[in-house]
Amino acid sequence: MSRISWNQYFMAQSSLLALRSTCERLSVGATIVRDKRIIAGGYNGSISGGVHCRDEGCYVIDGHCVRTIHAEMNALLQCAKFGVPTSGAEIYVTHFPCLQCCKAIIQSGIKKVYYAEDYRNHPYAIELFQQSGVETELVPLEKQYDLTSQSSHRKMAFTEELLSELMKSDADTETVEHLKEKFKALYENDKPTMIT
Repeated sequence: MSRISWNQYFMAQSSLLALRSTCERLSVGATIVRDKRIIAGGYNGSISGGVHCRDEGCYVIDGHCVRTIHAEMNALLQCAKFGVPTSGAEIYVTHFPCLQCCKAIIQSGIKKVYYAEDYRNHPYAIELFQQSGVETELVPLEKQYDLTSQSSHRKMAFTEELLSELMKSDADTETVEHLKEKFKALYENDKPTMIT
C-alpha cells in the first residue's frame, strides 16, 4: 500500500472531524494547516453547552440552521482563542465554504482552500476568493480514507439487517412498511441495497 498523500491525509482529518458534527442537515469538518502541520480543526455544531440539533432538531430560518456554527468558523475561532496565527495557512474542508465562511477565511489570511465536495458554491464566494488571491482546489477524498462514508455504510447495513429481522417476526405489517419508507428516505442518497 502506498503512503497517503498530504492532501488526502488532511482531508481525511476533516472527514474525521465531521463525525463530531451535531447538525442533522450536513456534517462538515475543517482542518487548518501551516507548513504541513495541523494547527486547528472544527466541525459544525452548536455553541459549547448549547442545545444540539440532534437533540431538538434544526432551528431553520430562511433555509439556514441558525443554531450551528460552521466548521470553518469553529476552526478559525479555535486559532483566535489560543492565539495561533492563521496568516499564510491553508484550510481543508469537506464541503465548499459558504459565503460567510469564505469572507472569514479571506480575512484570516488563509492562502488556500482545499475542499472535498462542491456544495451550493455561491458565485460571490467564488468571486471573492479569486479577487483576494485565495486559491481553491477540489480534492475529492478517496474512498479508502472516507470515514464518514464508511460509518454511514455500517449504519445502513445494520438498519437493513434490523428491518429484515422485523419482517421475519410477528411485527405489524403496517409498522414494518412505515419503517421501510423511513429507511429509504434516510438513505436515498447512499444507494443502499433496498429492502423490498
